[in-house]
Amino acid sequence: MGWLQRLSDGLTKTRDVVRESLDRLRGRAADPAVLEEFEAALIASDIGVRVVERVMERLKKQLQGTDASQADRVHSVLRDTLLDVLMPVQGLSLDLLLVKGPKPFVILAVGVNGVGKTTTIAKIAQRFAQAGKVPLLVACDTFRAAAIDQLQVWADRIGVSVIGHRHGADPAAVAFDGIAAAKARKADVILIDTAGRLHTKSNLMDELRKIVRVIAQECPGAPHEVLLVLDATVGQNALSQARQFHQAVGVTGLVLTKLDGTARGGIVVAIADELKLPVRLIGVGESVEDLQDFQSSAFVDALLGTTALPTA
Repeated sequence: MGWLQRLSDGLTKTRDVVRESLDRLRGRAADPAVLEEFEAALIASDIGVRVVERVMERLKKQLQGTDASQADRVHSVLRDTLLDVLMPVQGLSLDLLLVKGPKPFVILAVGVNGVGKTTTIAKIAQRFAQAGKVPLLVACDTFRAAAIDQLQVWADRIGVSVIGHRHGADPAAVAFDGIAAAKARKADVILIDTAGRLHTKSNLMDELRKIVRVIAQECPGAPHEVLLVLDATVGQNALSQARQFHQAVGVTGLVLTKLDGTARGGIVVAIADELKLPVRLIGVGESVEDLQDFQSSAFVDALLGTTALPTA
């Protein structure tokens, strides 16, 4: 199964909600009750109330004076509106950021527990290594002992180095040593893993701010990319996470993971609309190839089932 097909499969839950509502519009007059039903379905898909309001406003103008449901027109308005929201957040890929940025280029991965930060930065490191770059992994998740071991397993697998301390060490001290090691080894890019933390816990967010301060002191201008990793299955809670982490450390890019299960992928639209943060990567599986650059048109087509997606 190709990556695009897996993306389409991962967005089935959201797509079914929208398409079922569109199907009900076919052959029925576009009266207020029908449009209200469609609006409720869009809200249930997690694309965000503000985006839904924009869709409905455009839709009512398009359908004004018509008797038919114009289901195809409804689909077109929805697709165009989603693209209007997502196209501006289709930012530069990490590969291009690395080329344009300073050396070493520092990437800090943040997020709550269980979103897949460690796996994500390991996949990114492998991608850079395959492109001929020299990455260095830094294990700042000292709270969870298994995280250091997990990062080391990945590092051994892809042939890159890890800087880490013992379990329970000060994560800011690990970041300090990671920056120093990267400079000494002339690494191209530093990928810093951090402990999962509840965005509502101020002491944990303060610890994250300390890591950022230490990085900036040792490498002026860094971190050059603060990647917030979000679990696509949690819906509206991901928007709350994005708000809090952005306020705390200035998120510069998003990674949406776990789009291979019961994902509610519409939430990326709501986050893009409110925070205007670039979406760098989306993941649809466990392999390195399953983490790909975000492409707004491919995402919207998979979300709505607009076109038959290739399997290669």
